[in-house]
Amino acid sequence: MKNFFRIILGMALFMALVSGVFAQNVNRQELEENQASVNFINYEGPHSRIDTVAQIRAIGYDLGRAIRNGAVQAGTQNRYFVIHCAADPEGDRYDADVFGLGVDVGVDHIRNLRLILQGYLEAAYGYSAADAALLARFITIYNAVFRGDWNFYSTRYKSIVTQNLVREKAGLSIRYDEWPGQTLITIPLGTGIPGSLSAIDTSGLTDPDVIDSMRSDEGRGIEDRQDMVDLKQREAEEAARLAALERQRLEEEQRRLQREREEAAAAQRRLEEQQREAQRQQEEARRRQEQARLDEEARRISQEESRQRQQEARQQEQAAQRRQQELAQEQAANEQRRDELAEQEREMERRRQEADEIQRLADQKAQEAENERQQIAQDQQEMIDSGSTAGAVAAAQGGQPPNGLLAAGIVQNNASLGRLYRVDPANGSVIQTSGMNTVNTRTITLSGARIFAIAGINQGNGAVRLVEINNDTLEMLKQGEDDIHPNSLLWANGSNLYAITVVDGKNYMARYDTDLAKQAQSASEVHPYASCIFQGDKVLTQSANGSPILLNGQTLK
Repeated sequence: MKNFFRIILGMALFMALVSGVFAQNVNRQELEENQASVNFINYEGPHSRIDTVAQIRAIGYDLGRAIRNGAVQAGTQNRYFVIHCAADPEGDRYDADVFGLGVDVGVDHIRNLRLILQGYLEAAYGYSAADAALLARFITIYNAVFRGDWNFYSTRYKSIVTQNLVREKAGLSIRYDEWPGQTLITIPLGTGIPGSLSAIDTSGLTDPDVIDSMRSDEGRGIEDRQDMVDLKQREAEEAARLAALERQRLEEEQRRLQREREEAAAAQRRLEEQQREAQRQQEEARRRQEQARLDEEARRISQEESRQRQQEARQQEQAAQRRQQELAQEQAANEQRRDELAEQEREMERRRQEADEIQRLADQKAQEAENERQQIAQDQQEMIDSGSTAGAVAAAQGGQPPNGLLAAGIVQNNASLGRLYRVDPANGSVIQTSGMNTVNTRTITLSGARIFAIAGINQGNGAVRLVEINNDTLEMLKQGEDDIHPNSLLWANGSNLYAITVVDGKNYMARYDTDLAKQAQSASEVHPYASCIFQGDKVLTQSANGSPILLNGQTLK
């Protein structure tokens, strides 16, 4: 998926040591001329020292590892250094990592600088190599576009960030010889949480000025922009999944909290009733003491009997007093528990608000991805219509039908999901890329000029379905209405398509026509990894327990 990253790995990377300490002023005229289109001026020639890709990447990786382990600052001022700038909220302003290039740095090519930033993002925030490479490219363009724009930095970032910036060094010059000692790159932070796809603020990196800069290139930055759309879509899916999980946990905790509140309320009623009873017994004991004294004075009872009755009454009163003290302690403990439950309720309300924020982030990223996807499609069409040098590439990416061979690429290491391509039969280079990135590449099936497959992910509003893919644009033309098992393959036999459908959580073999409408379904369940062998008018597959079963190819009975 990430051709840019593969190109980096395929090139010989070089790095030069700066022999002297110098700092040139920013070439304002050069910057203004290149503001619309960021074209970096790199050193191209012999080097006194050759560093491997791993060595260059390790520069950033070591810095990132220190930040991830809790350091606020890492590196040395005369070489490469980074300052992690995070503080309490300041309105809508952002945190950032400030990545500095000291006077003794030797980096002189944008690809090497991006490789250093890639290593940093991998170590500090847990991004994959491909995502980190993509973000590094956007970070360098972003910092070149806003080089020296102090109004932008001072209004966009928190004070802790601007305190670690210098006006004339903020951002990245387009000239490599103006990098040493004159560069403070800002990396805008989103969540800042390692392992989160939203750790870096992709919305900031795709600021309209940045996209306009990319669109001014001959190829309009189509591939990188498509990859950023993919990343934002994955951000949206990740955030939606986290929000849903948190809401589920909150619902469970709310039920538990409600039970404990009811128990605490019932305990309070019981304690109050027992307190009243103890108070009644205490008053009754006092009344008995007084009555014994009066009976003695009236000579209705003897002095000895009076003393005995008063002693018994005092013991009763003392027992009632002790019980009242015990009940008071129990009430205090129960009251404390009720306070704890109230605090838990307040904490849950805070978490509900956070879940809502996460869902808003998911919605925002999904909307951004959709808007940018539409803009990319518009740019592709304009390139085709304009007949530009890049028009042929644009045509291959969604315009007129290209001449090429259909191919598939896998975008994940642990799944067969990917996207379709067309490649030049002469040299294998990619001439067209599909925007769909959830096609199960093991299921791609050709029927004449038509392309069928199983695609999708069971997340959020997503579903796994049969799809027909447009042979010209490589985009989804139609989707089926039935849920398909994620591990199902797709079998074609004549004009019929067979797949494992999921109904009420159970797996069945189903036959579809080429309009993706279900024509028949097996009565018995099948194994989720079932296969199909067609012999005459019969199809042999496997039952839920794995044993072979024979079905009629048409009725599946």
